[in-house]
Amino acid sequence: SGPTCVLGIDLGTTSVKAALVTGTERGLALAESCSRETQAYSDSLGAAPQGMEQDVQKIIKALNECLAALPQQQLQRVTHIGISGQMHGVVFWKSDKGCKWSESGTGPAFEADRVSHLVTWQDGRCSPAFLASLPLPQSHVSLATGFGCATVYWYLKNSPDFLKAYDAAGTIQDYVVAMLCDLKKPLMSVQNAASWGYFNCRNKSWNTDILKKSGFPVHLLPEVGDPGSIAGRTSCAWHGIPKGAKVGIALGDFQCSVYSCLTERTDAVLNISTSAQLTISMPQGFQPPEAPDPSSAVTYFPYFNGGYLAVAASLNGGNVLATFVGMVAQWAQELGLQVQESAIYPRIIQAALAQKHSKLSVQPTIFGERHLPELLASVSSIGASELSLGHVTRALCRGLVENLCSMLPVQQLQEMGVRRILGSGSALARNEVLRQEVERIFPFPVVYGKDVDAAVGAAMVM
Repeated sequence: SGPTCVLGIDLGTTSVKAALVTGTERGLALAESCSRETQAYSDSLGAAPQGMEQDVQKIIKALNECLAALPQQQLQRVTHIGISGQMHGVVFWKSDKGCKWSESGTGPAFEADRVSHLVTWQDGRCSPAFLASLPLPQSHVSLATGFGCATVYWYLKNSPDFLKAYDAAGTIQDYVVAMLCDLKKPLMSVQNAASWGYFNCRNKSWNTDILKKSGFPVHLLPEVGDPGSIAGRTSCAWHGIPKGAKVGIALGDFQCSVYSCLTERTDAVLNISTSAQLTISMPQGFQPPEAPDPSSAVTYFPYFNGGYLAVAASLNGGNVLATFVGMVAQWAQELGLQVQESAIYPRIIQAALAQKHSKLSVQPTIFGERHLPELLASVSSIGASELSLGHVTRALCRGLVENLCSMLPVQQLQEMGVRRILGSGSALARNEVLRQEVERIFPFPVVYGKDVDAAVGAAMVM
C-alpha cells in the first residue's frame, strides 16, 4: 500500500495550494503539489470602495480542483491533514448549513452553502477614527483594519442585521476545518486568534468581558486551541481521503511559511511576495509585552510549542512593483500604445540591472504601514539624469528593502544573534535587482531557493 501521506493545504490570498508530503528515511519529502488561482475577489457592496471581499464558493471550488488533480492512490493513503490560510480575515456561516456534500468524480466533496463572503486581511473598511472608537483590547497586538474582531465591530455598527443570519465565524481555514470535521462550534488556533485582535496570548483567552460590555456578539467567537493539536477527524471520505483522517487545528499561513524553511535559530527569514516580512524566532521562554506599542514596527506572532516570532511585516512588497508596472502600462495606453504588463516586468528589471547607482530616493509605502497608516509614498532627490526607467526601478527596489530594514534594523538582528538571511518569496525569485539590494543592505550571507511554502509547512506541523 506504500507509505502514509500527510496533506498540507494553504488557502492563500490569490490561490489555493495542496501538497502531499510523505515520510522517508531522510525525513519528509514533497511527493506532489498542485495550486489553483481562486479569482475570488468580489464586489463588497456594503463597504465599497475600501472593502476587500472574496467569494468563499470560488475558494472552495479551487480547493476541490486542487484535490481532484492530485493522484488518487496517494490521497487514499492520507492519515493527517494540515491546513493553513490567510490570517486576520473573517467569514461567517450557519453552523448546521455551512456546506453541502455531494459526489464528485473523485469521491465526496463539499461546496459552500450558507456562508458569507470572506472579508480579507486587506479589507480597509475600518478607518483609523472607527478603530479609535472601539474599546482598548487587552492584548499584545494593536488592532488594525482587516482584523476579524474589528470587522465584526464594523458590521455591528453599520449593518447589525447581517450578523443575525449567522451563528459561527472564523478565518477561511477555520471554516474548512469545521466543514471537514463537522464541528458544531468552530475551533481556532492561538495563531489565528491573535491575528483577530482582542485575544490575550498569555492566558490564551478572548477578552470576553471587554467585548461583552460593548455589545460584541461573543457567541460568534470560536473555541481556541494550540497549534499542532488535532481539531477532529474527517466526517466522511473527501476526494478519496479516507473518512476518519485526522485534521489539525487551522494555522496561520505566515507561521507555516516560516516553519517550512526556518531550521536554525540564527536564521532570519526575508520574504517578499505580495507584501513583505522580515522574521526571526525569539528565544524560548520569551513573552510579548502586556500592551502593544502602536508605534513599533515589530509584532510578535505566536509560533509553535509556545514560542514567538518577531516580525517586521510590511504592507509594501511585490504589490508596489505591480502597481508601478501597472502605472507604466497605463501611461503607455494613454499615449495610444498597447503594452502588456507581462512584457514590462522583464524590461524594467533589465534596465535597472544596468543602473547600479541611483541618487534617487524612493519611500515606497503606497499602501501605508500598520504602525504608520498615514505614511504614503514619496520620491526625493530627483535629478535630471536620474529619470530613466532603470534609475527609477533600481531606486524603487532599494526603497522596498530599506523600508523593511528600517522596521527591524540590522543592528537589532546582530544583537539577536542572526547569522544569515533566508531569502524567499515570488518577488525575490523573479527580480534580480531586489536580490542585489538585499545583499547590499544586509551584512549577512543571503541564501535563496529554500522557498517558503505554507502548504508544506502545514503538512510538516502534522
